[in-house]
Amino acid sequence: MNGDVEGESAMQTATIRPARLFTVEEANATLPLVKAITLDLQRLAEDLLERQQRLDALGKGRKADQSDPYQDEVEQIQADLETDSKQLETYVEELRELGAEPKGLAEGLVDFPAMIDGRIVYLCWKLGESEIRHWHEIDAGFSSRQPLTEEVGAGQSETH
Repeated sequence: MNGDVEGESAMQTATIRPARLFTVEEANATLPLVKAITLDLQRLAEDLLERQQRLDALGKGRKADQSDPYQDEVEQIQADLETDSKQLETYVEELRELGAEPKGLAEGLVDFPAMIDGRIVYLCWKLGESEIRHWHEIDAGFSSRQPLTEEVGAGQSETH
């Protein structure tokens, strides 16, 4: 039975094969562009959330009908939200095209797949940090990130 568990673990690792694996240096080299996209993404995500909450508050207890003097304005806000949501998706896709994985839109979290000690992990970066200094396991998150050490960085023998 133990062999089955190990086999399943190996299969899961094999299926987690991102299109690109980064070294710390490669991930840091993308940061100027990643920072710009992430900053735009974070601002838009916060703005969308705020506008959606206002729209929800406006809509409470109101019936949408043509006699409502604010109906046109509400419809315009909804259309703007839809347009901006598509822009948000475009920012996310831009990061993914670079090989990065946006995680926490409002927090500005971005992960970079990497190979450390023969296993795929994420190099972890947060908006406001000058460079990548942390990593975490694929199935863990920001709260489980660990500092990069010279040994960890040097353990990235397989990159592409």
